[in-house]
Amino acid sequence: MNFWKQALLNLRLIKLRRFLGSFFYPLQRDSLERQFQSSLEVFTQIGNILSAETTSRGGHFYFQNVELEICFLSDDLVRIDWQPGVLPIPYAIARSDWPEVKVKFQEVGDCWVISSATLKVIVRANGSLEIQNALGKTIREELPPQQKISGWLHQAKLRAEEHIYGLGERAAPLNLRKSPATTTYQMWNYDAGGRYGPGTDPLYLCIPLYLGLHHSGSYLIFYENTYYATFSFNGFAAADFAGGALRYYLSIGSPAQLLNRYTELTGRPALPPCWPLGYHQSRWGYETEAAVREAAEGFLTHDLPLSAIHLDIDCQERFRAFTIDPDRFPKLADFNQDLVSRGIHLIAIVNPGVKADRNSELFEEGKAQDIFCKLPNDKLVIAPVWPGMSAFPDFTNPQARHWWSRQYEYLLDLGFTGFWHDMNEPGVFVLWGDPSLPQHSTQHFLEGRGGDHLEAHNVYGLLQAEAAYEALSEYQPEHRPFIVSRAGWAGLQRYAWTWTGDIETSWTGLRQTIPTVLNLGLSGIPYSGADIGGFKGNPSAELYLRWFQMSCFLPFFRTHSANNVQPRTPWSFGEPILSIVREFLRLRYCLIPYLYTLAWEANQTGHPLVRPLFWADSSDPRLWEIEDAFLLGDVLLVAAIVEEGATSRAIMLPKGYWYNFWDDTLLEGAKSVHIAAPIEQIPLLVKAGSILPMSANQQLILHIYAPVTLTGKGRVYSDAGDGYGPWRLDEFYLKRDRDILELTWQQQGNYVFPDNTVQLHFHGVEVQQAWVDGQEVHFPENCLEVAQFQRVCLQGKMSANEA
Repeated sequence: MNFWKQALLNLRLIKLRRFLGSFFYPLQRDSLERQFQSSLEVFTQIGNILSAETTSRGGHFYFQNVELEICFLSDDLVRIDWQPGVLPIPYAIARSDWPEVKVKFQEVGDCWVISSATLKVIVRANGSLEIQNALGKTIREELPPQQKISGWLHQAKLRAEEHIYGLGERAAPLNLRKSPATTTYQMWNYDAGGRYGPGTDPLYLCIPLYLGLHHSGSYLIFYENTYYATFSFNGFAAADFAGGALRYYLSIGSPAQLLNRYTELTGRPALPPCWPLGYHQSRWGYETEAAVREAAEGFLTHDLPLSAIHLDIDCQERFRAFTIDPDRFPKLADFNQDLVSRGIHLIAIVNPGVKADRNSELFEEGKAQDIFCKLPNDKLVIAPVWPGMSAFPDFTNPQARHWWSRQYEYLLDLGFTGFWHDMNEPGVFVLWGDPSLPQHSTQHFLEGRGGDHLEAHNVYGLLQAEAAYEALSEYQPEHRPFIVSRAGWAGLQRYAWTWTGDIETSWTGLRQTIPTVLNLGLSGIPYSGADIGGFKGNPSAELYLRWFQMSCFLPFFRTHSANNVQPRTPWSFGEPILSIVREFLRLRYCLIPYLYTLAWEANQTGHPLVRPLFWADSSDPRLWEIEDAFLLGDVLLVAAIVEEGATSRAIMLPKGYWYNFWDDTLLEGAKSVHIAAPIEQIPLLVKAGSILPMSANQQLILHIYAPVTLTGKGRVYSDAGDGYGPWRLDEFYLKRDRDILELTWQQQGNYVFPDNTVQLHFHGVEVQQAWVDGQEVHFPENCLEVAQFQRVCLQGKMSANEA
């Protein structure tokens, strides 16, 4: 009893200190920032052009007040630099060794044309630019940029029908122009403060990238500028940066081509180990080893598969980074071993704030190595977060990143196999104003050239993730790192996953999750998901179930909630919710071969696992604004139920034909259809001509959906599920000739095929005769278990005639 009385007293003291810190810190911050207050912005025109000259990759243009460089990195990717201004440190850039590009430089009247085989940039004498494709169609028209005392304003014309996507994580419609015309999107990673809903801006992970789609084609533009900025799309696409040079990259092509090229520039998503594609359980409130054990036992008792449990800050000793409370987790290493033996991984939270305490070895070590953020007077920046007044590592300093990376070893030795980074915008506690470090008075190393927080803020979480990734790679080289980061910037996909933060518990919160995840994917971040049921609140059984069903098809499949809400486990909702959740959990694990293949494809191409419907046909404007459904890869279409009480819904299908996953009904695409959605299901469709790899009882099952047109295909990537050893890629091809369906198998790689046999399940065809490598076989109920083969041929009655 004395222990709990002391704990309650400590909690009250902590809350009081936290309140005082959140009051006095913004007073100090505002005092420091007053000296940097600037006058009204003054815009400088670029002036008339003076001269132009060709370069090996484009051209250089000299105006009265500025310079412009056009540099083709590939046929369909161009870098455009307007100077003066501070050039960015290339934190986002993964590739700089681009092959030579054949470029033409022509002067035509009062303009200059620089062109490759795919893309043409027209530079006019007033500094406006026009981007055309190889057919001469105009894809984008840019106004002359305007230089400010610090920073630039860059604008481009928007067509009436043009849709805009991206900008990282946004609580906005999928089409960012669909928000009110007055909407301005801020480029400033921001702690939403425990709860947010539609319209909250900014959020935790902002990326200055957007994709434009209109009748003439699509393009992607990425601004390599880390400064605070605002974006708006009211008549013009306007990007207004508070500092730095105006450097941006522009590419044209289909959405798939654009994400491929963008992630070639900023880095491919890292291939994760296989286990994170399973289900994760989390709660702010697993305060003791006994509470975590109880949760794990609950999943075992109720026959529910589970891959990971996440520990929040209450596992730490007084909320301090890289600590575990020894009284509440006395035998954590042994407990971890027990969990791993059951296939459950324990994930630890890591926040960047380091308690500024002379009794803290971590703080004293960081202070001695001079790796914390400082003020102009050389004093440390101290701000309130969970452990109290804290210092913050300057991750723009390589020495700080190296020092930080060494701290993970202790938790790795305890058996943790992954980490989630929270509060790394960085977020701090304030009663008013920006909940971060002082923008101008916080000084950063920035790889030796120096700068302020206005420039470094947005890359803080990215660089923390880089440090962690390097730590895990070095300390456990036989394993692939698993990191989840709340904040980040362009390039985060090289190191970490993310989640959508503290989304509100409501049906609108559920609905908002889909466009938020889709726009993250279109911004190069392929692995994300939401707190199932919302972060802070108690969802109804129906809301929890519908959120769970939708999340079953998102890359990051995790339930998480605040410490002041009711327990949120599948069994806490009783029946029939428990049984329905169990079936969806089993379905998720059956889909692991498909999800793992999509993860490999993301690593090769940068394509997100979850895609908007227009990904399947960007020429169909009816698909451009659909934000309550999504594609999982090219094979599955998920039509979420986001309205209370709904037991059916309409959905506009992309072109082609689609099978209902639940009953094999064939639906024609390019039209709207109405689909039943009883409480135990959500509409799930499979593209005709696809091969959907699944598994059951550790055996590969190929679900083959007969094509209505001539051909179809599918593939399966496999390896040991972790590490960097052998791999294999199995590719399957379908060919239809009236009532004859042929399946061929091609293999590459040196990883041994993990199964002795493979099951073939055919959908959309009633098999009458079948041959495997020329030998006739019995094919009961459209299902066959076979050893490895080269060719399967069958004759039967198809669900639909050839189109």
